[in-house]
Amino acid sequence: MATFFNEFFGVSEQDVEDYGAFNVSLINDLPLFIDPFLLFNSANSDYQLLHDEILQYITFLRDQVIAGRVNDDLIDAWFLFPEIKENWLGFSLVGNRGSGLGRKFAVALSANLHSIFSDFGKERISKGSHIEKVCLVSEGVGRDNISDFTLNLILDFICRYTQEFAKAYIAPELRKIVWIKKAKFNYDTKSWQRMQYELPYIDGDYVLLTPKDMLTRDENWINKGDMVRQFEEIPVAIPDNELRGQIFAYFESVLAKPKDREPSAQERAEAAIKTYLHFPELVDWYIRYKEEHGDDATDISADKVALTKFIFEQQVKSIQSQLAETTAFYTTPGVTYEETHQRLAFFKDVIENKGGHRIFWHGDEAIQRESDLQILCKFIWFGTPSDASAEVNDGRGPVDFKISRGAFDKTLIEMKLAKNTKLKQNLEKQLPIYQAASGAKKGIKVIIYFDASEKRKVDKILKELELSGHYDIVLIDARKDNKPSGSKA
Repeated sequence: MATFFNEFFGVSEQDVEDYGAFNVSLINDLPLFIDPFLLFNSANSDYQLLHDEILQYITFLRDQVIAGRVNDDLIDAWFLFPEIKENWLGFSLVGNRGSGLGRKFAVALSANLHSIFSDFGKERISKGSHIEKVCLVSEGVGRDNISDFTLNLILDFICRYTQEFAKAYIAPELRKIVWIKKAKFNYDTKSWQRMQYELPYIDGDYVLLTPKDMLTRDENWINKGDMVRQFEEIPVAIPDNELRGQIFAYFESVLAKPKDREPSAQERAEAAIKTYLHFPELVDWYIRYKEEHGDDATDISADKVALTKFIFEQQVKSIQSQLAETTAFYTTPGVTYEETHQRLAFFKDVIENKGGHRIFWHGDEAIQRESDLQILCKFIWFGTPSDASAEVNDGRGPVDFKISRGAFDKTLIEMKLAKNTKLKQNLEKQLPIYQAASGAKKGIKVIIYFDASEKRKVDKILKELELSGHYDIVLIDARKDNKPSGSKA
């Protein structure tokens, strides 16, 4: 059952690894992002050149905005970019279709260029210029926007990088010459050019590879969350004693101080943001702080990418193999409700009795996010004769999976971590609402727990709701401290 790039294109996993690319899934996006700081901080001269080219384009945009040359048509031409779903990375829990760079991002960038990037290329505090600065001071601009924007600006490099691998390793019948819109910017004509590349091609679309050392998970190295959390460390690095005193005095003046308690983390964060806005140079000092710890960014991102590969590639292949070899998981027929219960029973048995619990663990750390759990389960369900659609929204909010065979045979599955703070509320209200909205007659809740305390919590909730032992609530014991050894399993 083909799931990953190397399997679809008949190349070895080691060839992809040795080339330095991430072996993406062609079933679902994986939660990785391009971090432009990794280009800035790289010892690779090609990456440094890419970062310089990004800055050149931002500078061009800023100059056009300052000169008053940007109208609605040019915002479309210069600030709006097509979604590049073909790299199979990002936020999407359904295939590889993300939100892309819309008009909201374009307007935010164009509106802030003259102020945020007024000294772009001539910074007095930070060592270099960074596009991530726009996400520090603009609402609604996050890591996915920065990653998508960066990818668009280095698209020619990514295409040539993929083309080189394809010509060396992929059979000609699995390659195709394609035209890519907005591949490279021409500063003479002030327009984006179409360019041609020979790329891996399957199921009517091309696929792009991304170097692992450009990627990170969670947040970019320069991000608003860190800027707020590290607020009290940043002014200490400012050599101007008077300015440092003014910053702390202003922070104290805007910090809400309830009489009966200490300020909450949220109140301190709000005060920090107000202080950054009042002293814009403080943002540059934060960037300088991140630059000085830049080597940590490379190490941390490499670890996160390795962890993503371990969870979503090695573990997925392992559990798919176990399910195929030891159960009838991928061949179970029947209506969706019966089929789903049988498949979940196979899955539960492999997890609890055959060593499959390892899919949820990396060392001593269990899966912490339900989004990761949903991606894993999407991979596992792939290959069934039914349509297993993830994150289906039928009008009242998304449900994890809808297993269907035609319009009248539907079963919903909700996958939840036991630690979810809204588990009780979810059990009470969420699934019946989804069932009514989609027309599904049956819904199954799957709850996964990783230690005894989580099991006690779930049992308590089920007892309070009079749901203990309910057929449509499937508990999966993913603990590692109560499982047989690998040889016994």
